[in-house]
Amino acid sequence: MRDPMNIRAVEALDVNFMGFIFYARSPRYVPSDPVFTSAIRNCKRLKTGVFVNESADVIINTVNTLGLDFVQLHGNESVQTCKILRSEDIRIIKAFSIAEAEDIKRVYDYEDYCSFFLFDTKCEAYGGSGRRFDWSVLNDYNGERPFFLSGGLTPDMLDDILAFKHPCFAGIDLNSGFEISPALKDVAKLQVFIVGAGLATARNLGQN
Repeated sequence: MRDPMNIRAVEALDVNFMGFIFYARSPRYVPSDPVFTSAIRNCKRLKTGVFVNESADVIINTVNTLGLDFVQLHGNESVQTCKILRSEDIRIIKAFSIAEAEDIKRVYDYEDYCSFFLFDTKCEAYGGSGRRFDWSVLNDYNGERPFFLSGGLTPDMLDDILAFKHPCFAGIDLNSGFEISPALKDVAKLQVFIVGAGLATARNLGQN
């Protein structure tokens, strides 16, 4: 996210995290401008900075400058980089590109340093493909870290998301499928989806 008014509108919804991208090649990149940085500092949800193969020093400085609550590492960051960030008490969401069961094996080396994993669709570029991967691959994940689902999630996938079961499934990443344009969320679309998810969950709980 980036636009101050859009940030305020989305933070009024029942969301937990809000993401801000600090990868210059992304169309959602947040430039160093007081209009944007002030909006991030004042955000009332868990502020998550998204970085791609950035140095630990730059990440640490950005966390301290903007008061970020989490960082999401979306590149090929090493275990050592995660270890350095954790030594600074920075909470980490490490993203992994998934296409097949073999891709799951490399996540376990990161468990000691990450609060969450994020499983996204494997593609050539960083920043997502807008496509969904085969979630059944995650049946092979038997780690301890909770994870978020990402990759091409759209409003019409609500039933599939609610049907997905895994003991470490912690939430979903709503991005391009809920945008008007890059970095500008469709607040009405998000609200309908979130309310729908809440009502469906409540119904399911009532049946148990």
